[in-house]
Amino acid sequence: MSTISRRQFIGSAAAASAIPLFGSSAQAQTDWPTKPIKIIAGYPAGGQTDLFARTYGEYIRATTGQNVVVENKAGASGSVAAVEAKRAAPDGYTLMFTISTTMIMNRVLIKDIAYDADKDFTLVSIMPAGSLPFVAGEKTGAKTLAEFVAYAKKAEKINIGTYGAGSYAHMAVAEMNKQYGLKMEAVHYRGEAPMWTDLAGGFIDGAHGSYSAALSVLQSGRGRAVAVSRKRMSTLPDVPSFAEQGTTSPIFKLTGFQSCAVPTGTPPEIVQKLSKLLVEGGKTEKVLQLMKSFGVDDTAMTFEETQKLYKEEAPIWLEAVTSLGLAPS
Repeated sequence: MSTISRRQFIGSAAAASAIPLFGSSAQAQTDWPTKPIKIIAGYPAGGQTDLFARTYGEYIRATTGQNVVVENKAGASGSVAAVEAKRAAPDGYTLMFTISTTMIMNRVLIKDIAYDADKDFTLVSIMPAGSLPFVAGEKTGAKTLAEFVAYAKKAEKINIGTYGAGSYAHMAVAEMNKQYGLKMEAVHYRGEAPMWTDLAGGFIDGAHGSYSAALSVLQSGRGRAVAVSRKRMSTLPDVPSFAEQGTTSPIFKLTGFQSCAVPTGTPPEIVQKLSKLLVEGGKTEKVLQLMKSFGVDDTAMTFEETQKLYKEEAPIWLEAVTSLGLAPS
């Protein structure tokens, strides 16, 4: 898939949101869960997706009395997990925790993708992943987005680190170039750790990524957050958002997310029960502390809120990643 219209996307997403009832008795739906639940986590142990899966899974276990097992199936931007999860019975006993890339952008970035996010899954709950800070390197002297743009216009060459081609950070660089007439070059890293190391060392001029990974650079003074995506963060309250500082692209208002999904066909009663559990779990002290460590302020969304956000924002994500002109790998 290289292009998709907003109308086409909303139509397919609406069809995917309908949850047909088959293969499960009304009594089984009412009693769910009556046996252990498996969570397939699409990314490696120790990362945000894994920790969200385990922490929410622990709440489900404590609340329902059923054992919850988390299996990490990392690879291909969550595709390995998605392929396994789509093959599971749609009975509420196999859940997938993954991110917006798996559910949206992979259809543009991966050639011959082996799953269809809209047809194969029902999104139960979106857990917003938090705003991402844009950090200017110490050598720029920038304290605001305007000051960084002024620096970029004067410099002969500007390199901005991203955590991967086709990532939100990559899109943000492209949109800043468009709006401000810049020629910043996106330097793609395989993950955030080497990116922040290079920013601290002065090898790149700026970087865009997660709060938790950027924290050491921010605390050392080798980099300064000059803007954040979407909205202000409780962990960086004095740093205004891109939109507050005059950016016009809708990209800067999008919600990157963690999410829980189940195979299409899972009975609606089970989806609603699971959604309620996740919303409740998101308000517990353990989950709130985990969120704080990642700079996340918004808790798990209800099924209805999830469907609304997905239908509104996914077409914008797709248009933005398609406009980067990347060849599917």
